[in-house]
Amino acid sequence: RLLVLGLAVLGAVTAAFVLHTTLHLEPAVVALLGGLLLLALSRLDVGEVSRDVEWPTLVFFAGLFIMVGALVNTGVVEQISRAATDATADRLLPATMVLLWGSAALSAIVDNIPYVATMSPVVADLVNANGDTAQSRVLWWALALGADLGGNATAVGASANVVVLGLAERAGQRITFWQFTRYGLVVTLVTVGLAVPYLWLRYFVLA
Repeated sequence: RLLVLGLAVLGAVTAAFVLHTTLHLEPAVVALLGGLLLLALSRLDVGEVSRDVEWPTLVFFAGLFIMVGALVNTGVVEQISRAATDATADRLLPATMVLLWGSAALSAIVDNIPYVATMSPVVADLVNANGDTAQSRVLWWALALGADLGGNATAVGASANVVVLGLAERAGQRITFWQFTRYGLVVTLVTVGLAVPYLWLRYFVLA
């Protein structure tokens, strides 16, 4: 019964995500309504369910997004965007490589979700500065690959890492920051290194 209810609510929430502009509902509101609806229909004990929620992780991400909002509202992101546009004008290949490796490095330190949220307007300005052509859109791939793969480097690089470490510690299998990094850094260097020839061949040689 719970599986059927969960799948039904998941389907409704997914549809609401797709139609959120038509429904005039923010995705966060859709997610909260879906969670509350499933909790009500499942008739599970609210106290027991709340104890399983990763509250420290949620507070951690709330703080990160507050910091990102502050950077946007104080004009820091706009200044970075202007400086990046001036520095990489008409030099698309160097800009791609700097964005790829820079995103990987920064995503290892700052969670990649707020990082991408912060850098999206910067990359949009860079793409427009380079003519918004099919080739210039390589910058979006550089951001996506760098941020995604760089998030594997450290325990705080991706939301999934933070959640899994919290669950592991609760289960009595504590994984330290340096234990995670010892393996994650190798994976990140190899995968980002493989992304370099892909971007070069796909957008600069075979384009």
